[in-house]
Amino acid sequence: MIIGVLKEPAPETRVSLLPEHIAILKKWNCSLSIESGAGVLSFVHDDKYSDAGASVKSRAEVLQTADIILSINPICDADIAACKAQVLLGFFQALFNSDLIKNWAAKGKTVFSIDMLPRTTRAQSMDVLSSQANIAGYKAVLLAANIYPKYFPMFMTAAGSIAPAKMLILGAGVAGLQAIATGKRLGAVIEVFDTRPAVKEEVMSLGAKFVEVEGAADASKAGGYAVEQTEEFMQRQKAKIAESVAKADIVITTAQIQGRKAPVLITDDMLASMKNGSVIIDIAASTGGNTSQTKNNETVHYHGVSIVGNSFLPSDMPSDASKLYGKNVLNFLQLIVDKDGNLHLNFEDDLVKGTCVANGGAVTNERVIDNG
Repeated sequence: MIIGVLKEPAPETRVSLLPEHIAILKKWNCSLSIESGAGVLSFVHDDKYSDAGASVKSRAEVLQTADIILSINPICDADIAACKAQVLLGFFQALFNSDLIKNWAAKGKTVFSIDMLPRTTRAQSMDVLSSQANIAGYKAVLLAANIYPKYFPMFMTAAGSIAPAKMLILGAGVAGLQAIATGKRLGAVIEVFDTRPAVKEEVMSLGAKFVEVEGAADASKAGGYAVEQTEEFMQRQKAKIAESVAKADIVITTAQIQGRKAPVLITDDMLASMKNGSVIIDIAASTGGNTSQTKNNETVHYHGVSIVGNSFLPSDMPSDASKLYGKNVLNFLQLIVDKDGNLHLNFEDDLVKGTCVANGGAVTNERVIDNG
């Protein structure tokens, strides 16, 4: 079997597999066909792939010869038309691209959107959402530190004392927890909001203060995502957040609801209460953002506050992001490729079934159908 890897469109810098992953494919009697230049922005040139045993080809050749196509982002209609492969695997955000998935299904493609992987204990080694969110949380704090016009840590000098930066983190999922850890290393004083009381212990173990709002809906079965809350809870949460936002120098927002627009947690009034020079890094920008002024992949200046909407933070660290993403993908491929290198789609496996969004000419995931 031939696994094909395509070069990603700008501004993406990651690649689906690195040369170090090829040895594993060989053990499965699979070979890798990769588009020339696919790894350049991840600091891996074609010769490294060739040396590891991959075939470096043009995009057209990869599309015409591969049995499975790997791409992080959705590929275009022209590529689909030229694609011999039955199986497409990537980070396709199927719930937001339901029309695209329907189109691919109509063309007879079997599509695995790895961001739809059920978030269970067994799936942890394949969880691209977590591996990439970890990087996003880390980079968000470093980005904020570069923009913020003051120190993060407390300094006591002969010229006077500098107070530590006050950081507020909205959402204590993987990205939020990594943001806490990174912010603490830089010396910030951190408060954290999350609607899931179960994360309080983790937050406190990292040295941050957990701000509780009573009456949250149960999110234990949401796979690490937030869930929609009652209006009464939202009002209490809004009041608490408003207090913390007014004191904060740095805000990192990470709250997302899978398949829905991100909740707006920071309003215009809250933004107006913030100090000049304050910085917000909105990791939820790709699904609308957690502030009323967020624009995806743009920096907005509002009443002296810099609001950075960045959904490509993992791409700022492409080497390690690709390394982790590739290992996640390989772990999933083990479920659909047998030891002889043949395609084996076992839809009795909950991970295979949950990740598959199109098969047999139809959309197979009910949530994608409902979002269409």
